[in-house]
Amino acid sequence: MGKKILFFDIDGTLWNWKNEIPDSTKAAVRFAREAGHLVFINSGRTRGFIYNEDLLGIGFDGIVSGCGTMIEYDGEVIYDSGIEPGDAIEIVEGVRRYGCRPVLEGKHYLYLDHDEFADDWYGQKLMRELGPRLKGIAENWGKWEIQKLSCNTQDSDIDGCIKEYGDRFDFIKHDLPVCELVPKGFSKGTGVEKVCELLGADIEDTYAFGDSMNDREMLLKAGTAIVMDSGSDNAKVLADYVTAGQEEDGIWHACKHFGLI
Repeated sequence: MGKKILFFDIDGTLWNWKNEIPDSTKAAVRFAREAGHLVFINSGRTRGFIYNEDLLGIGFDGIVSGCGTMIEYDGEVIYDSGIEPGDAIEIVEGVRRYGCRPVLEGKHYLYLDHDEFADDWYGQKLMRELGPRLKGIAENWGKWEIQKLSCNTQDSDIDGCIKEYGDRFDFIKHDLPVCELVPKGFSKGTGVEKVCELLGADIEDTYAFGDSMNDREMLLKAGTAIVMDSGSDNAKVLADYVTAGQEEDGIWHACKHFGLI
């Protein structure tokens, strides 16, 4: 088998909601690399939110972060497309007009204003987990380096916001009152494309591992789409192969099934 490129979603794929990674997953990544394949994280999280030592300690050849807006390979940034400061100010002011509370997501830091998230569980979680990687929007006004943003949309006019900014951003709604805003033209799928372009690889030689509809573009773009049995039914419809659940050694079984290890 020639060299393949494997792309892994994080949440629900590499780890569970407790951030637990099966030993079999760690072994599968290691053996795939030893077999000569390249292994990438491919996440909607921006790089400032991919820092867990247990996760990164698995050993990856590269990271596609922020829905394809930034790509690292062999420890170097080989592609970076951030939101310009003027555009960032405009969108922050704009989403707030519609009652949305923004979290700005960048390659080094995330930004939110604590008073906007005083009673919000997700904001509190970010404050606990990120520590010095989390900065305030107001005290760093206009100095942010960001790739995308998300918003708490509770009690907001999110439909009005989408109507105004939908030509510039893709709005990804979640079951919780949270919506991601990704610059048009970027997705986990474009991340797969860009890696192949930059490394001179054939996209048919790529494998995507995911679990939910926020992996949709990656699953559709890759040569082979693999979905965890613990994932959503909508994602499974897109799969070339449904493997065992995340906690049932699903990544290991899929890599063995396709002869990647």
